[in-house]
Amino acid sequence: MGIAAIVGDDGVARCPWGAGDPVNLAYHDTEWGMRVSGEAAHLERLTLEAFQSGLSWLTILNKRPAFRAAFADFDADVVAGYGPADVERLMADAGIVRNLRKVEAAIANARAAVALREQGGLEAFLWSFRPEPGPAPVTTADVPTTSPESVAMSKALKKLGFAHVGPTTMYALMEAIGIVDDHLAGCHRRGSAG
Repeated sequence: MGIAAIVGDDGVARCPWGAGDPVNLAYHDTEWGMRVSGEAAHLERLTLEAFQSGLSWLTILNKRPAFRAAFADFDADVVAGYGPADVERLMADAGIVRNLRKVEAAIANARAAVALREQGGLEAFLWSFRPEPGPAPVTTADVPTTSPESVAMSKALKKLGFAHVGPTTMYALMEAIGIVDDHLAGCHRRGSAG
């Protein structure tokens, strides 16, 4: 059984995950589900979602400043040029998640994002998978972890050389950047997506 939107001490209704920890609350209220623009913003979210796999989102949010520093504010051209010395540097950086497969995927994804510019760029590509809006989920049990669109996005990205972009991770990306609005019915942020 799922949990409905929760009214916090401030009298504001939020999705349950955004109603507790102050870092999660700030992310929920100011960023999650809101459209971002530009290649770097989309590459950042894609990279962070990949690093989050198997970890709590709060861990990633707390390490976000270090990720931005380690990955040149997600400038695809800079990250695409990373070589073995950079991988070694990243694997020694305690500020980020030190997982070799994920570090290598982040670099591969930057290279793939640069190559994708010839087809309109990462932002346009990701948004091409936007589904028709559906009804608001009432409880957390109503929120899917994948969708036909996230499966299709995952397959298409993999064909373009992206890594660590499974359907569940891509669905989380779609939620994060407002391609889908999974704020619960009753949440004050419902309807503010992309």
